[in-house]
Amino acid sequence: MTQEFNHQEAIRRAAQAEKELMEFYQRAAQVTTDPGGRRVFETLAREEREHASRFHEIYSGGELGGFTDFIDSPPHSMSVMMHQLEKLVDQQVDERGAMEIALREEESLAKSLYFAAEQLIDPVSRSVFERMAKETQEHYQIIESEYARLMGMVHETDIDTYVRE
Repeated sequence: MTQEFNHQEAIRRAAQAEKELMEFYQRAAQVTTDPGGRRVFETLAREEREHASRFHEIYSGGELGGFTDFIDSPPHSMSVMMHQLEKLVDQQVDERGAMEIALREEESLAKSLYFAAEQLIDPVSRSVFERMAKETQEHYQIIESEYARLMGMVHETDIDTYVRE
C-alpha cells in the first residue's frame, strides 16, 4: 500500500509539473515578440497539456478532479520558473531569458521523470514516465535549437556547411 501511494504521489506531482510547464509556456508565448519563438512556446504548451493528460489518466487519486477542471484550474501558487519569467517581463527582457529558464526546467524535469520511472513497479506507469521523459528531452532539444537561432548561432542543420568551409 505504501509503495502504491508513493507511485500515485509521483504521478500526481508529474501531472502538476506538466501543468505548470504548460502555464509557463503559455505565458512565455504571450510575452515573446519573435514569431518563431512564439510558435515554439505555443507548441510546447500544447504538448505539456498532453503530457499532463497522460499522467492524469493513470492517476487514481481523486483530488485532481476531472482533467478539464484540473488543467483549467488557476495555478496553486506562482512557481519558481513563472516567478523568474515575470521578473524578466518586468525588466522587459526578450524571449532569450524565457528560453534559458525553459532549458533548465526541461532538463530538471527529464531527470526527475527518468528517476521516477526507475522506481515504479507498475509497467503502465513506468512506460508513461519513460515516454514523458523522452519527450521532455525532445523539448529541451527544440528549445536549444530555437535559442541558437535567436542568438544568431550556427544551427545544427548548417553545421556541415561551416565545418567544410
